[in-house]
Amino acid sequence: MTPAEFQFVADFIYRAAGLVLTADKAYLIDSRLKPVMRERGIAGFADLIARLKAGTPAIVREVTDALTTNETSFFRDLKPFDLFRQIVLPHLLATRSAQHRFRIWSAACSTGQEPYSLAMLLLEERARLAGWTWEIVATDLCGEALAKAKDGVYSQFEVQRGMPTPLLVRYFEKQGEGWRIKDPVRHGIDFRPFNLLGDPAPLGRFDVVFCRNVLIYFDPPTKAKVLQRIGQQLDGDGFLFLGGAETVIGVTDRFVLEAGQRGLYRPAGSASGATTMPVCRAAVGR
Repeated sequence: MTPAEFQFVADFIYRAAGLVLTADKAYLIDSRLKPVMRERGIAGFADLIARLKAGTPAIVREVTDALTTNETSFFRDLKPFDLFRQIVLPHLLATRSAQHRFRIWSAACSTGQEPYSLAMLLLEERARLAGWTWEIVATDLCGEALAKAKDGVYSQFEVQRGMPTPLLVRYFEKQGEGWRIKDPVRHGIDFRPFNLLGDPAPLGRFDVVFCRNVLIYFDPPTKAKVLQRIGQQLDGDGFLFLGGAETVIGVTDRFVLEAGQRGLYRPAGSASGATTMPVCRAAVGR
């Protein structure tokens, strides 16, 4: 792959998904696109780029999917799920008692482990949630990842990564060499295709948003725009979960860190929003 070919693909994926690929990631483009090229009988990157320029729908979709598929696992990093159970859920039970209902957005859900983990957590809290309804809207740009998420079938290796054995026994059933999510876990999840660069208004309003380990791939202007749009759909006393390596500092003033809780944010000005972290105004995306 020549420098010019790398730059074209990098520009393409930035426009399509906001993903920033620097020159040191050329190996990533090569390793992820070679299988697509073999499958399609594409001789080289020059041919691939010609098809991208022509806007061949299948090629555009497959290249985008290949470059945006990210790592995930059940109960990934664990701490956010503990915070959800210990801080967020009690808040929702206290403040949504009139409606007995709340909605969660699992943004960039990849192959579904995060929304399924949340659903299992909520099912484990069924005694506290008696009489309540909840919905998880799980979105991703990658069609292949979303199809796997909807299918809900995982390999032995995938369920061994982060899945507690009691939950595996309770919420999965053996299917061939893999494991299939049982229907009660699926019922509260609505999987939808969505690009974080788009307008999330059609998804509706949310009480909680999980958008973890996504912003690290964006440049500051794109981060600001994504957080701005998430903020428009999040209730004023809602919660936003970001990845442990992600921050709003220097990007947006819409959110503040929940005091002492890494990765958990509230809308600025919310009743229990943090006051211990400096809020920095961003010059971009405003």
